[in-house]
Amino acid sequence: MINLKLRTKNIKMTRYKFLQSLVAAYLLSCSLVTFASESIKVGMTAALSGSSAALGNNLRSGIESYFKLVNDAGGVQNRLLEFRVLDDGYEPERAAHNMRTLIDGGVDAVLGNVGTPTAIVTAPIAKSKKTLLFGAFSGGDVLRSTPANRYIINYRPSYAEETQEIINGLLQVGIKPDEIAFFSQRDGFGDAAYQGTINALQRHGFSRVSTLVHGRYTRNSLNVEGAVASILDAPTMPKAIIMAGSYAPSAKFINLLQSELPDIWFMNLSFASTYSLKAELGAVSDRVVVAQVVPQLNSSLPIINEFTDALDKLNDKLIPNEVSLEGFIIAKIFHKGLQNIEGDINKESIIDGLESLKNKDIGLNVSINFSEEAHQAMHQIWLTRIQQGEVKPFSWKMMYEENKSVTKHE
Repeated sequence: MINLKLRTKNIKMTRYKFLQSLVAAYLLSCSLVTFASESIKVGMTAALSGSSAALGNNLRSGIESYFKLVNDAGGVQNRLLEFRVLDDGYEPERAAHNMRTLIDGGVDAVLGNVGTPTAIVTAPIAKSKKTLLFGAFSGGDVLRSTPANRYIINYRPSYAEETQEIINGLLQVGIKPDEIAFFSQRDGFGDAAYQGTINALQRHGFSRVSTLVHGRYTRNSLNVEGAVASILDAPTMPKAIIMAGSYAPSAKFINLLQSELPDIWFMNLSFASTYSLKAELGAVSDRVVVAQVVPQLNSSLPIINEFTDALDKLNDKLIPNEVSLEGFIIAKIFHKGLQNIEGDINKESIIDGLESLKNKDIGLNVSINFSEEAHQAMHQIWLTRIQQGEVKPFSWKMMYEENKSVTKHE
């Protein structure tokens, strides 16, 4: 009888513990659901370590600085913005893993992923999982399909637009097509920039593109010596090199060549990052030009003061630069899209909110316009020059006046 009573008691205790565990699991699931519904979850995969870490960390700071403003003011529809960032080291395999982790973890949108080789793998994931990828730090065509894909929306101009601006300017000041060379990363980024340049030259009637020198290097490395040798061995010494590289290898390439070819112009695409490139170059650089997709920091545009104040509130030790400004801009556009939503904020309504933005000036003196067909906000390009460790505005007239060995192309 005693054993029977003990067995009955044990069975009751086991059932009680089992019911306790069920209740605990239920309450936990309820709390998780409540937590998810109370915040707008935003993800990002970017290089936070490695040779391109400054890009990911600066873009992250810019986004966080704006999100802090929103959250300090109470969020959107009484929901705070929650931002989760994962490090991919600028490697596609890690970026793909991070993208799946973020989306499967419940993010409502992904912002600011860094790089074209990573976008090649993350953009298809965004499309297949029907989750917005907004404001990626890349001008690659993989993010710019025709017709526009619902789940990919961009802020920045394409690399085709950047290279078109550079080619038009070089020819305008009298540099001939066969006096142009290339330096690029050996991957999807380099390929996109190179193809954009070739297309621009062909639009000007130049067909001998295969004769132009093209030096390449491996992503996440500083192995640029072979590319330097390609330039020095060129049958026609170039007067300008169009560069599609990250800031560290680009700086090494420039420093190695500038001592040998002091009159050459180095024309960098925006991925080089003006201020990161400047830091790597030191104070001896000259004739280094960088295309930017945001205004110069000394601009009087309203968004500049707004950005610098917000960055200071986030962390007064952070130094403003054009990459963190871009992060601030995409976060602000994203927020304006959220404010356009009537009703529940979810994955699909976020896209609808962005596509309904019309003639919206966020302080750039440029109207932001989206629609189902138009998924790129910015088409303007600003040019800067790095000279003796200083960042200055650049104009093609300036190049013409300094480059006495060329005649202006009519």
